[in-house]
Formats: sequence, C-alpha cells, structure tokens
Amino acid sequence: MPTDEILDTPEAAYAVTTTAAGRAGRLPFTPEQLRQAPSGDLFGWSHNVAMGLSPQRLGAPEFMIVSTHGGLRADDGTPIALGLHTGHWEVGLLVRAAADELARQGAIPFAVSVTDPCDGRTQGTVGMFDSLPYRNDAAQVMRRLIRSLPTRRGVLGVATCDKGLPAMMMALAAQHHEPVALIPGGVMLAGPPGQEDTGKVQTIGVRFAQGEITLEHAAEMGCRACASPGGGCQFLGTAATSQVVAEALGLTLPHAALSPSGQPIWLDMARRTARAVLRLHQRGIHARHILTEAAVHNALAVFAAFGGSTNLVIHLPAIAYHAGVRRPTLEDWIAVNRRVPRLVDALPNGPVGHPTVRVFMAGGVPEVMLHLRELGLLHLDALTVSGRTLGEVLQWWERSERRQRLRELLQRQDGIDPDTVIYSPEQARRAGLTSTVAFPRGNLAPEGSVIKATAIDPSVVDADGVYRHCGPARVFVREPEAIAAIKNGLIRPGDTLVLCCRGPMGSGMEETYQLTSALRYLPWGKQVALLTDGRFSGVSTGACIGHVSPEALAGGPIGKLQDGDLIQIVIDRHRLEGSVDLVGDARGVHGVAWGTAELARRPPRPDLAADPQLPADTHLWAWLQHISGGTWAGAVYDVERIVRHLQAPGVSPPAAPQVSLDSGASPAVAASCTKSVQTAAAAPPGPMASGIEEEE
Repeated sequence: MPTDEILDTPEAAYAVTTTAAGRAGRLPFTPEQLRQAPSGDLFGWSHNVAMGLSPQRLGAPEFMIVSTHGGLRADDGTPIALGLHTGHWEVGLLVRAAADELARQGAIPFAVSVTDPCDGRTQGTVGMFDSLPYRNDAAQVMRRLIRSLPTRRGVLGVATCDKGLPAMMMALAAQHHEPVALIPGGVMLAGPPGQEDTGKVQTIGVRFAQGEITLEHAAEMGCRACASPGGGCQFLGTAATSQVVAEALGLTLPHAALSPSGQPIWLDMARRTARAVLRLHQRGIHARHILTEAAVHNALAVFAAFGGSTNLVIHLPAIAYHAGVRRPTLEDWIAVNRRVPRLVDALPNGPVGHPTVRVFMAGGVPEVMLHLRELGLLHLDALTVSGRTLGEVLQWWERSERRQRLRELLQRQDGIDPDTVIYSPEQARRAGLTSTVAFPRGNLAPEGSVIKATAIDPSVVDADGVYRHCGPARVFVREPEAIAAIKNGLIRPGDTLVLCCRGPMGSGMEETYQLTSALRYLPWGKQVALLTDGRFSGVSTGACIGHVSPEALAGGPIGKLQDGDLIQIVIDRHRLEGSVDLVGDARGVHGVAWGTAELARRPPRPDLAADPQLPADTHLWAWLQHISGGTWAGAVYDVERIVRHLQAPGVSPPAAPQVSLDSGASPAVAASCTKSVQTAAAAPPGPMASGIEEEE
C-alpha cells in the first residue's frame, strides 16, 4: 500500500513514554498553609515546579505579565510563524527582559498573552468589522487571565497597537487595588529620505489606479515601507497616540512612549519598568492611586498637544470607566483642545511630518509636558508608576542626562533640530500649528461628530483660519462602493463623499482609512470632503468628519441624504467650532432652516441596512455598547445599565435615539456655501450634548 504523508505515522514517533516520576525534591509547605490555603494555591505550586521552577523559589512574590505578543520568532529573529503585524512581533523581547529582571530581583514572573489584530491589514475588508469590538473582548479576556493568578502581587502590561494597547489599559485600569505598570511596545524605525512611510504606502492601490505611480514603484515601496521588523507604525496614529496617552496617565515610566523597537534603550525601559512595579508593591501604590481624574485631565492635555488620533475620543473614556473615575465628556474634550496648543510636528499632521521615532529622540511626552507645565495646564501632583509625582518627574527630566544626550543625538545623527519636532508654544504659533480636534454639529450631526481640524490641508483653508466647503453629496452605504468610485474617477473635486451605515450597528464602526488616505495622496483629494458615521484611522487627514451621530441605523439624519444634496461644512480651526448641514438639493441652495425641515420630512433611505457580512459577535457588541451609553461614552460594557435594561418590564430592543434637528448656522456660515446666498434664517447651535451619563 502506498504511503500517505498525512495519515501515516513515521517510525520515530512510536517512541512513546506514558509515565514520568515528576520533579525531584519537596515543596516548602508549612502546616499552616496546608490547613488554611485554598487547594488552588497549593496545586499552583505543583504546576510551578513541573514547569521548571526550583522548589526553593516558591513563596517569592508573584507578578503577572500580560502582553499582546503575536507570531513565533526564532532566536535570530527569523519567522517560524508570522504575527499579524510588526507591532506585536517583537513584544516577546520586552516580556523576556521584564521577566528576567523580575526574577533577578527575587520575584516569580508569569507570562500570558492576548494577541491583537492589525487595522492596516484589515482595511477595506470584513476583518475591520471586528476591530473596535475586539478591544472590549480582549480587555475582558485580559482581566480574566489576571484574575486567574490569585496569588499575584502586581501586573505588568506590554502592548503596542491600535486595539491591543487600549484594551491593555482598560484591563490594567480595572485592577484598582494592586500595582500595575505598562511597557509600551514602541515604534518602527524611520525609513531613509524618499522612502514611503507606513501611512502613505497604504495608498499604492488607488494611486496606481489613478496613474499616479508605476507598478515598479508600488512594488518597491511596498517592500520597504516597514523599515524595521518591530514597533507600531511611524505616524501618530491610534497606536502611537495610545502610547502617548498611557504615559500621560502615569501608567508608564517617563519617556517610555514611542521608543524605537528592538533597540537597547527599548529593552532597558522594560527592565526598569519591572523594577518599578516591584517598588510600587513595596510602597503599597496601586492603580487607583495613579489613574485619577487628574491623570485623565493630563492625558487630555497631552493628547491635544501631540495632535493625536480621534479614536482616543472612544478609548480614553473607556479607560476612565474601568478606572472608576469620571469619564471625559465632549465638553471636556472641547475645553481642553481650545486651551492647549498643538506642539508636535509628526506624521500625519505636519507641517514637516516627522516620524514618531524622532519625536521620541526630541524628548517625547516629558518634553511636551515641560511646555504644558509652563502654561499651567497640568496637574503636577498626579502620581506615576515611577513612584514620583508628575512634578517630580518633570524636574528630573529637565536636567537629565538622558534628555540632553538623545536630543543631541537627533541633531548629530539625523540633522534634525529637536525644537522643530517639539515646538515651544510661541514657535508653534509662528509655524502655524493649530489645535487638534473639533466637534461639529448641525442638522446632519445633532449629537455631534469629530474632525481632526489640525490635519486639514492649509491650502483649502481661508485666510481667517476657517475651512468652508459646500458641495454635492455622493452617497454610499458600503465602503467598497466608495473606494471603487474614487478609483474609477466618479468622485470629483468639490464633492462631498458620504458613507453611511458604517457606525456600530452597521459595521462595528469600521475604520475608513483607505478612503481618507486615497483622498490625501491624490492631487485633487484635498478638494473633497468626507462625512461618515464610521470612524477614521489615526493617520487620516483632510476634511474628514467621522463619528456622525446618531448613526444612520439609529435614525440619524445622515441616513436620509441623497445624491446631489448640497452639504455645507464650516470648520474654524482657531476657535475649534464647526457645523455640518444640509442646505440644498439639485435645484440649488435653500439654507440651513430648509435643510432642517427637509430632513424632518424625509424618510430614511430604502437601502439602509447593516452590512450583510456583519458578524453576530459584532452585532451583539453594538447593542451592548449602545445600551451602555454609546461611543461617546467609550463603547464600554456598563454591566449595571445592561442589567437594568434586561430587567425592565416588557424589555425590548432599545429605541433609536430621537433626532433633534433644531441646530443651524449664522448668516455668514450660510453665505460660504454660495455667493448668491447672503443670509440664512437659523438659530445658533445649542450646547454640545455629551452623550455620557454620569455613573450613579
């Protein structure tokens, strides 16, 4: 009979052993332990020695390391099995460095992992329907794993990227009564001049389709864009912004965010963080002492100074919720972004757009905080995992050898003045840097929306710092149809691309970076505005308004738009105010008041529906986070609210939010839509609804 390599067993495999004597030696039990300890604690010691721990080490303090490590690397770094992205590919090296240090200090390290997906890999695919929901699932699994080591004395988290790192912070924040610390996974190295970064390279398909690049260029840049095997992408997207926010919250050691992956300084940070969590244990400093309302305020301020990803509008409230502190409302985001100047020149914002590793070399988070300290914008008494207050940390940083040497190295090695990467407030003002995000309202977004105002192309902004656009809607309910329209030349300068049914109910609130990136890197793309109830990658730029609320499938007016409707968008980049309104149709401009009445009259589009490929897991997530307060509240699972809803008499699916269409715009705003319209009868917009209910 012929051999079969799938079914047949080779001879060597039959050398089977069925018994073993177990580990030689004795467990150092005491009579008191045997009488009083839970059986799990006793059996845990049996597991420990079976895995190779010396019985003499039993009884030492135990610490859990939770990471997002993915893939399987050989000792020389070659892949045995690939991970999903570079951000978690080298994380295991940080775990090893931290574990070695814990052991060297006499502790017993345990390591578990909950790996994470890559938003770049799933852009434009059904995989994106799982992206944001994954965050809640991962945080929940991380918390369960942490609790599965009841004898732990503290927890170290190691994570890098878009969803794994927010999930890790949510999990650590929930450990109120134990020491925690975070080791950020760092960033990819920068490529040489002329090499495309990991943001731009994601547009090779649309640029080739439009004749902007050759096949050879696409092939070469695609191969080189990831300049090193580990670390988050080279831009200030959600991954890098989450690292920055983690440090601003006090969860990391100073100058830990954006460290170059694989470098000695990166591994040193892991070892020092291991020592820090031991010191926190010795001093009785727990997560609740660090993650306070003051820490959340500091994170808001640093986010604004960096010009970070709009996805943190979802993630930071979720971290605060799990920490048990007040979640930032939209009013908080607006107030902080109006007070705090953007100081960092990093991809994708510009004006130069430095890769994130240069931000690290220029001083990173503590350098930015020095400027914010001088402006009186920080709570300096906030405690950090270093065991010192933020004020003490900044005093150390200001005169540290580390600061001096790295800034000098950036100047000498890369020829970059660190003060042109991280500006002083006065330098930033002279360079034209504007504050980060605005939250437009209007008859199309009565519950709010978000735009990274600082990333609008300056060439389409008027001299008074206001972006004004009025153009016909090109409406799509599926992202593949929208990107096909761009590639096939069906979207033209002056259009307003509308993508609805992309909120939580429609697609799990997918990212739409392939659209925003295409518009950025096509020569005419800056003249197109984008409006969606979905969300954007942190590297998105341009006049892109996301998180439009309510979403189409919750009764939002965005779901009533038709092709040819005239949409007016006004964003004041200085005052951080904005509006997005229906003001006309194919017959012409009729004004904001007309648009408000027209939307109230119209039924929803007949083609509104959740994506037919939406996973049941994501559908469940959408309802649970909706009951819990929605995306403005962090898209969390608020168990008490969910239980109250389920226990309500005659419980039924929650009704769609009532849409208020009473907002409007000033005559000057309406005039920007067309020279023929000089006035428009409309009331000024009311206060921004937070969408966040205070916990009882």
